[in-house]
Amino acid sequence: MRASLTSAMAVTLLKAGLSFDWVAGISAGASTAVNYLSGDKWRVRRSFVEFAKEEEFGGWRYFARGKGMFHGEYIYQRAGAPDQALPFDWETYEASTGDMRIIAFDAETGDEAVWSKKDTPNIDDLMIRVQASSTMPIVMPPVHLDGHVYVDGAMGEDGGIALSQAQREGFEKFVIVLTQERGYKKEPQRFPAVFRGIFRKYPALADALLTRWKRYNETRERIFELEAEGKAHVFVPDRMPVDNSTRDLSRLAAAHRMGLSQARRELPDLVEFLKDLNSIS
Repeated sequence: MRASLTSAMAVTLLKAGLSFDWVAGISAGASTAVNYLSGDKWRVRRSFVEFAKEEEFGGWRYFARGKGMFHGEYIYQRAGAPDQALPFDWETYEASTGDMRIIAFDAETGDEAVWSKKDTPNIDDLMIRVQASSTMPIVMPPVHLDGHVYVDGAMGEDGGIALSQAQREGFEKFVIVLTQERGYKKEPQRFPAVFRGIFRKYPALADALLTRWKRYNETRERIFELEAEGKAHVFVPDRMPVDNSTRDLSRLAAAHRMGLSQARRELPDLVEFLKDLNSIS
């Protein structure tokens, strides 16, 4: 739900007519990435603000029934249909010239799954992969797809930020949207034995979850080094007023307004950064 603020960056890019040839997203960032490629400013915002009011969005009742604190099957596989609460503009997404990468984590092997547009020939293939990338361990049931068991891509090599994937594909300059304030440091999980017990069937996932803090912090350090070298424009929230489970609509709407204000303020610097790049149109 921190994307209630950071999705405002995607809204600002769309309003400014800035379209990238390549975008990547992990977890909530996967939703924002595909919404951005669909060009739908309404859906970019609604996904992390008004949509939280939907009864089937989730809660303790759904968690007790094994459907997750966030009801992933509804959020990703049903709500995007034309007659549902969050219709997805598949035609515009499919016609967009930009490619994308969505990353999820294989709970059994510890490997990452990296999907692109060619892996998503229809909306069902796309949305179940967005769901897989966004499935937080413990609070949401894992996604079973093509014989694999997937959870949140934030368990992967960069702790939730697709920097290494972009570098492997040859990119040297980056526009990066972070969801935590500049001084934020992730702390190690307490009670590691509890997590190893919960995930005794998936030891690779337990290892990844318990070491994620280190990978995440290291990736952020790499990003700020790139920023200092002039190789990255980084959107970092001035203040993050919500957490990942906030569902109070007034707080989510206020966070989005904060994000819009900051993104608009930083837009001239972003445009200046992009002037010499061929990946922007």
